[in-house]
Amino acid sequence: MIKPRTRLLLAAALTAALAAALVWTVGYDGYRRDPAGLSWRYAVCWALFAAAAWAVRRAPVRRAGALILAGSAIVAATGLLAPPRTSTDAYRYAWDGRVQASGTSPYDYAPAAPELSPLRDPWLFPTGAACAGPDRARLPSPTTTPQCTRLNRPTVHTIYPPLAETYFYGVHLLSPEGSRLKPLQVGGALLSVAVTGALLLVLRRRGDPRTAAFWAWCPAVPVEAVNNAHVDVVGVLFTVAGLGTVALRRARGGTLLGAAVAAKLMPAVVLPGALSGVRRPRDAAAVLLPAAALLALAYLPYLLTSHGSVLGYLTGYVSEEGYGDASAGSRYALLRLLLPDAWALPVLVVVLAALCGYVLWRGDPERPWSGALLVTGTAFLLLTPGYSWYALLLIGLVALDGRWEWLAVAAAGPAAYVTARAFQAHGAVGTTAYALAAAVVLLVWLVRRRTTAVDYPARSTSQMAATTSPGRESWGK
Repeated sequence: MIKPRTRLLLAAALTAALAAALVWTVGYDGYRRDPAGLSWRYAVCWALFAAAAWAVRRAPVRRAGALILAGSAIVAATGLLAPPRTSTDAYRYAWDGRVQASGTSPYDYAPAAPELSPLRDPWLFPTGAACAGPDRARLPSPTTTPQCTRLNRPTVHTIYPPLAETYFYGVHLLSPEGSRLKPLQVGGALLSVAVTGALLLVLRRRGDPRTAAFWAWCPAVPVEAVNNAHVDVVGVLFTVAGLGTVALRRARGGTLLGAAVAAKLMPAVVLPGALSGVRRPRDAAAVLLPAAALLALAYLPYLLTSHGSVLGYLTGYVSEEGYGDASAGSRYALLRLLLPDAWALPVLVVVLAALCGYVLWRGDPERPWSGALLVTGTAFLLLTPGYSWYALLLIGLVALDGRWEWLAVAAAGPAAYVTARAFQAHGAVGTTAYALAAAVVLLVWLVRRRTTAVDYPARSTSQMAATTSPGRESWGK
């Protein structure tokens, strides 16, 4: 049997190997020219991550916490070694920050609007030969010289909620001239480590702090939160803090969860978990009203200063991604394997409503993240999102709850987003990845249920024998 200290050293060595593999992966620009090669690098990183997380689970708790936090900083730093590799969203973040610094609401104009032309520069809006890059969107040009932009969807309004926009503005104000996207990546690294710290604080009160490694060392964190600088990490930080607080102070926890939704709308899915076991309306209101109030206050300055809708391109994005019409894209992939396309959305609503009801009625109020993980993970399996960075929220919940099997759902995201590009049947790859993830979750659930059913009678028998034995009886007198 491996000694706890040996496991600690093994976990440290595996984390160092993971960091080296991440340097090898982040430095490889294979998203467009070699998605299969990039996928193999991802697979190596995930394998090392699994081994390191397994090793640290049997290490001494106090030393394991220090290693997890230090490893989180090292792992996050690997994402700083290259420009964004698999997403151009950070360019939109930088643009929205610049627009706000000019005194204009980011919700008023699309980047291609002539009203914003004075803000354009050769970095975000190159011309001529610089438009030959694969991540450039062409713009109308009054001359024969090509004009383009690094921003995706330049003809539509921004989609990001108010706290995200505030974050973009703050990073812009703190950024040195000519620093481009590096401040956003540094911000993502700092926030990633902050999430690890929040996890350790929450889990020391109730839970196993060593499960924080599921976030701290997960390869998706340096890739998506740091290298691609996705703002989702802001929502994850407020979600972890909110769920960790709501069991002790409902109003304070609700306020933090409202901030999570104001940073990225997706964390709204954890609200049923925050109400786990809450059966009185006033207790539910103690969480929901502060959350709604914070969200409203976050939107208020933009409502007062914007001429356009503060929802931006949200409704268009939902339609574009096929969430409104199951037959229009690759969403609801697992449901569509079993049901007609027209049934997918109604069945999704019924299943999630039933699951929320179960969490509200039977959930553990001392562990609200457990219900949040169940609802969020199931939503991922039913919606089958095609973007890998969405899983950052799920990974944070796994770290809180410790049910590692849901990481298979998080790993399905890169398969649908990157690996699928190596095959002609893109949708089939994503569907297969999510189907395998669902099988892993179901199998582990069955094994745990069987183990619990076998262990419970054994424990009951031993406890009965202990209470009836003369030696034990004398201790009770």
